[in-house]
Amino acid sequence: MNLIRVWAVTYKEWREILRDRLFFAMAFVLPLVIFLVLGWGISFDVENIPFAVLDQDKTAMSRDFLHRFIDSRYFDYKGDVRSEREFDALLAHSDIRFAIIIPPRFQEHLLAGQSTSVQSLIDGVFPYRAQVAKGYVSAIIANFNSYSLADYLAGTRGISREQALAQVAPVLIDPRYLYNQALRSQWSMASGLLMLVLMVTPPFLTALGVVREKENGSIYNIYASTISRSEFILGKFLPYLLISCLNILILWWVVMNVFGTPFKGDPLFYYAASVIYVICTAGAGLLISLLVQTQVAAIMLTMVISFVPAMLYSGLLVPIESMEAGTQFEAHLFPTLYYLRISWGSFLKGLGWAELWFDVVALMLYAIILWVVGYLNFHKRPKQ
Repeated sequence: MNLIRVWAVTYKEWREILRDRLFFAMAFVLPLVIFLVLGWGISFDVENIPFAVLDQDKTAMSRDFLHRFIDSRYFDYKGDVRSEREFDALLAHSDIRFAIIIPPRFQEHLLAGQSTSVQSLIDGVFPYRAQVAKGYVSAIIANFNSYSLADYLAGTRGISREQALAQVAPVLIDPRYLYNQALRSQWSMASGLLMLVLMVTPPFLTALGVVREKENGSIYNIYASTISRSEFILGKFLPYLLISCLNILILWWVVMNVFGTPFKGDPLFYYAASVIYVICTAGAGLLISLLVQTQVAAIMLTMVISFVPAMLYSGLLVPIESMEAGTQFEAHLFPTLYYLRISWGSFLKGLGWAELWFDVVALMLYAIILWVVGYLNFHKRPKQ
């Protein structure tokens, strides 16, 4: 391999990138735009659920019951209604997502030690949000029941409320959330989106860089030259590797300073693993460039090949453990799964080489396979 020839190809590619202002802007702006749009747009936090109330009892206990929902950050009180029919229009037009109907004689039944039913209507269009809302409702009602029963026992047995609570709930759970104590989905999403953006942009740039040569005919200059295919591939790849390495640093800064995600791991390990991942995904771009002849086709194929594994088979949206056995096997065939483990482990768990070495090795093997296959299938002379 002649390094002078490699440098000549690299220099030529840099001039092409700098000359094409749109392409240069896409190289740096596109990753940032994708990251910010998805980072702010995707959230799994279910809070401020709008709800309305039909209180048919209007007593002190019914108001106390309702204020447990009104005072919660998970619900957003929109007011009372006069009849159940009003709920139909409010729920149909998504003005509210949740409704509570308190029956008559609510307080009377509770003071008499009798059970009573409170109806809740939950918008089930989005099943995940509906299940979470149901969990919030169940937790609030369970808390209200404990205090109501404790007050009843305290009044009938002549004991203090604290003693009654100890009898009602002798075992209390004290949950502690590790790595993300505030359960902010934005922390997980921002650090995870690095996987998606670096899966999309490096192959996008690499594929366009090669296909552009085919489209404008300059690839024939390479065919007629004495440069080897390894020199051509390496020379074309180096500018995009440098761009991707800069994008890693830019997006890393955005994750920490814009989204407020803490970084607890080893910076050198994480950056090295990210570069390996970029080399891996750029290899996919090389393969794409061998399959298509136009830049439009390269863009479309890159988006399909990169977005599908990044969104569906990485564990970003659906935990791998929740997938079927066959789907789990498919997920392990994509590099996105391994880099997502590295990203979450480095940002949120403070892990390093000792814990994540297998994922790094998997990315290395993946990169070697992609580049070897790309090299073997790249020919200086087009097949007739």
